[in-house]
Order: sequence, then structure tokens, then C-alpha cells
Amino acid sequence: MGTNDLGNDILSEIVYGTRVSLFIAFIVSAISMLVGTSLGLIAGYFDKVGFLIMRVVDVVLTIPRLPLIIVIASFMRPSTWNLIALFLIFGWLMTARIIRSEVLTLRRRYYIDATKMIGGSDFYILWRHILPNVVPLVVVQFIMEAIHVILAESGLCFLGLGDPVARSWGMVFHYAFECPTIYVSDVWMWWMLPPGLCIVFTVLGLTFVGYALEETFNPKLKSSFSGMEL
Repeated sequence: MGTNDLGNDILSEIVYGTRVSLFIAFIVSAISMLVGTSLGLIAGYFDKVGFLIMRVVDVVLTIPRLPLIIVIASFMRPSTWNLIALFLIFGWLMTARIIRSEVLTLRRRYYIDATKMIGGSDFYILWRHILPNVVPLVVVQFIMEAIHVILAESGLCFLGLGDPVARSWGMVFHYAFECPTIYVSDVWMWWMLPPGLCIVFTVLGLTFVGYALEETFNPKLKSSFSGMEL
């Protein structure tokens, strides 16, 4: 791939950018799943607390996610941890809503009523009976959130709002776009195209993994797809 206008090796930047992009996606997804799952369990099991939590979720979800992140990031010092904090503001919302809807269904099962009758505490029921049944949803949501974070982080870095020290795929793409000769020569082929392909293939790969896991955890979904093919 050669070097950029500063003499930096582009392949090394892309390899290093893989670590940065995936690190941000993993950290944001992991913390978002922890917060979203915890609040979803509480909101689905306890009605009064759940009402308050879901009203907050509904209000925040009405705000456009990416435009607000762009506005806030433009007033903050560019850094990796600031980006992570911004993504965490919205990362847990959909997970909390999905987990809550599943908990509302699970808590009406007969074995939950039987556990209550023999003296099982609320914490015991949530930990031993409800949480294991929502883990498949959490895994799928983890992958979907990682996809959103990779795309959002790349978009912010392309706009110049990312950490200039941490050369993620988006920052490599940003510096390539700023090159004055990027479109009048073949520079784009070995500077702009590789990080773009890394983003596309990573997102596609995670999407296929998410769909495969969703079909595995939900046999009804797989059978419906088979019926459509027939």
C-alpha cells in the first residue's frame, strides 16, 4: 500500500486502526449491554420503576442519535474516551426496551409463579430464571450495537471529530480525504479504499453473524425464512 503524504506506512495504520475501531465497539457494546440488560430486567419485572425507566427511554429515543452526537462531539475535546462516553448515552436504550418486553412475557410463565409460591425472592427469580432466557437477545444486541458504533465512529472521524492520535479506520479515511490529489490520481486506491473496505467487510461480517445467531436462538424465524423460500 505504500506510505501517505507524511511517510507513514498505510498498512500499519490500518492494522492499528483495526485495534482502535474494534476496541471502541467492544467497550461501548459491553457496557451498553450491561446497563441495558440490568434496566430492562428491572423495568420488566417491577411495574412502577419500569414505568419511569421506559418514559426516560421513550424521551431519549425521540432525539436523533447521530446528529446529536455530532453536535456534542463538536464542543468536546477529541479523544477516544469522549467518543465512548457519547456512544454510551444512547447505546443501552434499545437493549433496555427489548429486554423489558421479553421479561414481561417471561414473568407470566407458570414456573415463575411456582418459584414465588415456594418463597423465591425477586432477585433469585431474575438471576436464575429470567436472565438466562434473555441472554440470546443480549448476544444479538451486542453484535448489532457493535455495528452501529463502528459506523458512527467512522462517520465522526471522517468529519474530523475523532481522536487524531488514535488512528482508527475513520481517521485514516479522513486524512486520505484531505489529500489535495486524492481524486486526480490513483492515490485513493491505496489510501482511501483500504480503510473503507475494512469498515464494509467488518460490518457485513458482524451482520451475517448477528442474523445467524438470531436464527439459531429463534427457530421460528428460521422456519419462516424456509417457508418464504419454498
